[in-house]
This record gives sequence, structure tokens and C-alpha cells, in this order.
Amino acid sequence: MGFADPDRRLYRGPVQFTKLGHSCVRLEKDGAALVIDPGTFTDASAALNLATAVLVTHEHPDHLDAGAVREALLSDQDLTLWAPPAVAGQFGDFGDRVHQVRHGDALAVAGFDVHVYGEKHAPIHREIPLVENTGFMIDGRLFHPGDSFIVPEDPVETLLVPISAPWLKAGEMIDYFRAVTPARGYAIHDAILNDAGLALMTRMMSVAAAPSGAPVTRLEPGTTVEL
Repeated sequence: MGFADPDRRLYRGPVQFTKLGHSCVRLEKDGAALVIDPGTFTDASAALNLATAVLVTHEHPDHLDAGAVREALLSDQDLTLWAPPAVAGQFGDFGDRVHQVRHGDALAVAGFDVHVYGEKHAPIHREIPLVENTGFMIDGRLFHPGDSFIVPEDPVETLLVPISAPWLKAGEMIDYFRAVTPARGYAIHDAILNDAGLALMTRMMSVAAAPSGAPVTRLEPGTTVEL
């Protein structure tokens, strides 16, 4: 399965990318705003303000503030939610505004081209069941893996790199970045680190990118860059 078919992609105009708290990000173009993983480790209500669509990688609360998403769906009748079945099923009362996504889906969401990769969360421990997890490629240029090390079959321009989690160690993050070989990387999944930990894991990102020379960094929450 490969998604690299330019005829299936929407117009690749400029996209404004904003890093919010933890794994939550916001992408904007042509008056539409796509929010990914508004969880409890960020201000999810603020992230969802004036959003056109919300994508959720999996059900863990640091990626899904269910109360904030429900409130946003209630207050904005045009807002849509796209998520794996375990998440979408929590919002079934919103009818056709809620969409289940699965590995291999190629979707048009609020003017963005969205391709879905992966099925399971990275293992934490053998006694902890794996939950559904889907990563999202946006407009063929930015990939959000959720809590996984899924490697898309198509090239990745910008990889959002989880840098600290119960399921992650530095060596795995380094190997993951090198397996994806993106043109650039931005840190996510970082809310559980203090300043010393953020500095350390940012240096580990540089180790990950050393063979390719790709630029990598951690953006402060609220920072916006153009992709």
C-alpha cells in the first residue's frame, strides 16, 4: 500500500502549523483549521476554538480531552471528528459529524488531504492492553504518529517526534527518526518533562538527525511556523 499519488492530493498551498501543549497541534490553511490530539495536558478548549475538524490518534486522555471535544461539538454544528473506532464510538450521538478512520484510509478533511497509518499504540508493558492508534499524514507533508513508531510508506517532510513517554526510550526515538528520514522534525509528547528533561531530549533529537543533517527542534507551545 502506497499513498504517493499526486492525483489524489489536494492543493498544497501554505500551511500554518502551531505547536500546542503536549501532542496537540493545529494546522491552518484557506480559512480552515485542523486540530490533532486535544488532550488534557493542553488547553483543549482553546485549541478547539474555531476549529473546522478535529483528528484524534487514540483514546488516552493526554491525547483526548473527551469533555472539551464534546463541548466543542455541541457549540459548533459544523465541527467534525475523525478518529479510530474506540474514540469515535464515544461520540456516536453526533451522527454523521463523527467519522471512524482506519489504516489505509485516504480522506479529504476540511480541505486537507489526510492519510491514515497504523493500528496499535506502542507497547507500554505486557500487562497493559494495547489500544487503537492511528497516525495522520496531512497534505503529504506532516506526519503525526500519535503514540506509535509507525513508519509511513510515503516520504515525510515534517515528522512530529514523540520525545518522552512511558512507552518510549531515547534509543527507540532515535531509531524511529532515522527510519522515517524526514526533511525536518519537531518534538511532541513533551508535557511530562521538566526544563532539564526537555533540554536533554532535544539533544537526543540532534543525535537522531545527525546522519541526515535534518533540522530538528522543540517549539514552545503557541509557536507557529509555515510548512
